[in-house]
Amino acid sequence: MASLQGAVLVIDDEAHIRRFVRTGFELEGFAVREAENASAGLRSAALEPPDLIILDLCLPDMHGSEVLAHVRARSNVPVIALSIEADEAEKVRMLNLGADDYVVKPCGIGELLARARANMRRALPARNKLSLIRSGPLTIDLEARRVMLDGTRVRLTRKEFSLLRVLALQSGEAVTQQQLLTDVWGEEHVNKSQYLRVLVRQVRGKIEKDPANPKVLTTESGIGYRLEASSTQE
Repeated sequence: MASLQGAVLVIDDEAHIRRFVRTGFELEGFAVREAENASAGLRSAALEPPDLIILDLCLPDMHGSEVLAHVRARSNVPVIALSIEADEAEKVRMLNLGADDYVVKPCGIGELLARARANMRRALPARNKLSLIRSGPLTIDLEARRVMLDGTRVRLTRKEFSLLRVLALQSGEAVTQQQLLTDVWGEEHVNKSQYLRVLVRQVRGKIEKDPANPKVLTTESGIGYRLEASSTQE
């Protein structure tokens, strides 16, 4: 069932914090997903993009600043950093790295909800602007998860759409194999380049007029792949 307020992803290794946020936000009409570490959080954000991320900075497998860098490489989703550290220098550092807000633990659920709503309101114009991305004959509606080729609906699997979404958010730019593997499969599969090759071949078979001579989803030798910003297919 669709959420009235939006989808929130909570990345925190402390179960009681995740329960605290889930309980308060769900009572206010938000849909809440949980991740207990950075890898699970990044994968969840890539497969099912949230409207807001609440990010603990002290995670067992990666510091929150690294998680934020991964998120910012592909998305402008609002991120609220959570930390027990009240030092002003640390707040400034995280805000400069791309966090939208910084909340010191422990905090009240009312304050967290108010900050969440404020950040989501500010992000709404940018999200609407990025909803439709075009590459030649291809149109990708990120919000509706719909792909059209020359006006005809293209049916993609969950992973195929996830791959195309990461590329679309950086349309015109080369995206590394490592980022694509992390975003689509998770950090533990970062060396499984064969997974990516197979998935790219599948997607090309559905969006390219001549998959053997791709014009939309191209290879950037030695780096990864690119969704061409203004490609055409003859």
